Amino acid sequence: MSQIDWIKNTIFSHSMDEIYIRKVLSGDVESYRYFIKTYQDMAFSVALSIVKQEHLAEDVVQDAFIKCYQSLSSFKGKSKFSTWFYRIVVHIAFNSIRYKKLTLIDFDLTDHDQAYDESILDEIIDNERREMINDALAILSPKESVALRLFYLEEQSMEEIQEIMGWTLANTKVILHRARKNMQQVLSQLIKKSEYHG
Repeated sequence: MSQIDWIKNTIFSHSMDEIYIRKVLSGDVESYRYFIKTYQDMAFSVALSIVKQEHLAEDVVQDAFIKCYQSLSSFKGKSKFSTWFYRIVVHIAFNSIRYKKLTLIDFDLTDHDQAYDESILDEIIDNERREMINDALAILSPKESVALRLFYLEEQSMEEIQEIMGWTLANTKVILHRARKNMQQVLSQLIKKSEYHG
């Protein structure tokens, strides 16, 4: 996606958010589906990077959408809606960890030993890379995992991450730096593990 396309999409998305916020606040409850459809996947991704378990991430997302709906009238538009909403998701996810005192899950990578044609093999390799990255994100601390996910996968700016997470800009940079370094180490270990079992 070119920078111009990205800017157009961002402006379009921002203006659509404003339209639907006005609709919901004026009593059109059905219009809230727009926010669920637009932000559900990203919210799940952010929640999962913090709580590390899919069923808990689903609960976090559901709670975040409820909280967002209840608090929509307090959204002042000082930041993008997505930034405001992801801050709700992050807050609920970290509260979930605190209250449930969750432990991280270790899981094994699956190996593929069958012979496939080249296109299927490429697809498997891409899926394994994606799976390995998700495995690595699951191993990192919740702060590091969500920082990487927001910055690289969701293309949030440093300032947006700072606002979503409630960190200082300096702290955001330090956490991202540490997260990159730890991600590199974890991926290196996972690659060695997959080569050993492969």
